[in-house]
Amino acid sequence: MIQRLLDKDRLLEDSTFLFGARQTGKSTLLLELFPDAHFYDLLESNTFERLQRNPSLLRQDLEMCEPDTLVIIDEVQSLPILLNEVQWLMVRKGLRFILSGSSARKLKRGGANMLGGRALQTNLYPLTSAEVPDFDIVRAVNQGMIPRHYLADSRKYWQMLQAYVAVYLREEIKAEALVRNLSTFTRFLEAAALTNGEMVNFSNIAQDCGVDSKTVAGYFSILEETLIGHMIPAFSKTVKRKLRQAPRFYYFDVAVTNYLLGRRSMVPGSADFGHAFEHFVIQEIIAYLGYHRMTNALSYWHTYNDYEVDAILGDAQVAIEIKSADEVQSRHLHGLKAFKEEHPQARLIAVSLDTNPRRTNNVEVWPVKAFLEQLWAGKIWTENL
Repeated sequence: MIQRLLDKDRLLEDSTFLFGARQTGKSTLLLELFPDAHFYDLLESNTFERLQRNPSLLRQDLEMCEPDTLVIIDEVQSLPILLNEVQWLMVRKGLRFILSGSSARKLKRGGANMLGGRALQTNLYPLTSAEVPDFDIVRAVNQGMIPRHYLADSRKYWQMLQAYVAVYLREEIKAEALVRNLSTFTRFLEAAALTNGEMVNFSNIAQDCGVDSKTVAGYFSILEETLIGHMIPAFSKTVKRKLRQAPRFYYFDVAVTNYLLGRRSMVPGSADFGHAFEHFVIQEIIAYLGYHRMTNALSYWHTYNDYEVDAILGDAQVAIEIKSADEVQSRHLHGLKAFKEEHPQARLIAVSLDTNPRRTNNVEVWPVKAFLEQLWAGKIWTENL
C-alpha cells in the first residue's frame, strides 16, 4: 500500500479545496483517510441530479450535524452552486469541508463562490519517489507517476496512457466547452509536447497549429488551470549576462509527454531518456515545493549566449543541472559555473546517474535517487535555509 504525503493533519488544518489532475488519487486518498466523513461524490449520477435539482438539500442533509463534522464533496467543480450552501454550513453550523476536484478553472472562471478565503487550497500531485517503496527510476521515467500507470505492468501502461489522454480531452476540454475546435487543440497538445522543457515561443506554436499566438497563450492557460501543465518562469535577476525571459512548459506528468511524442521503452543513454529524465526530476521538484507551499520558488536560467541551468530555487540559493549521464564531466557543468560567477552564494548541484555522490569544482554531483532522498528530507533547499 502506498502512503501519500498528504495526511490527515494537513487536510484538516482548515476547510480545504483539494485539487489535482484526474487519476492522481484524490478520491482514493480521501476515502482511505476519512472513511466516516459525510461523502458526496458528484460523479454519481443520482447524487449529482439530486443536488443539481435542489442545491438546498445539502443544507437540509447536514443542518443537524455537530460542529466540526467533516463533509467531503468530490468533483465539486461539477456543481459550483453548492458552494453557497457550503459557506452557510461553514459559517452558521461550524462544519468542516474538503472540496476536491480536477480543476479550479470552472469555479474561478464561472464566478463561483470561493468561500471568501475560508478554505485553503492544496494540490495533490502524481506519486513521488518519497511515496513509492523500491522506487524504480527507469520505470518512473517511462511510465510516469500517475498511480495506475506507475504500478501497471510494463506491457499495459501504454494503453492506459492512450485512454487517459482521450479521457482528458473528452472530460476536461470538450465537456466543459473550454475550446471551440477540439482538433486544433489536439494539435496544440502535440506541439506543446515537442517544446516540453524548452522555452515557450507562442508564435512558433501558433504557426504549427494554424491559430494566432493569443489563442495559443489561452491554450497554455487552460493546461495550467486544469492542472495538466506547469509554466516555469525564467530567473530574472540580471547581474552581467543578459537573460532570456520566456517561460518553460512541462506537462504535469512525464508520461503524458512520452505518449504525445511516442516515446516508449526508453533506456538510459538514449536522447529520449535524457529529455524524460530531466522532466521527471523537475516534476519531483514541483511536487516538493507544492506540498511545502513554497510558491514562486522555482525558475530556470538561460542567457542570450546560451549558458543555462535547469532549475533555480529561491533567490539563487540553489542551482540544479540535470543530466542523465552515468558520469558527470566538466563539459556538463558550464552553465552552473557561469551561474556561480554571477551568484557566488549559490549552492551548485548536478543530478545524474552517477554511482556515488561526489564533489567536483565546487559542484555537488548527486545520483538521482540520493538527490531525491535529500530533496524530500528538506536537505536540498527550504525557505529557511
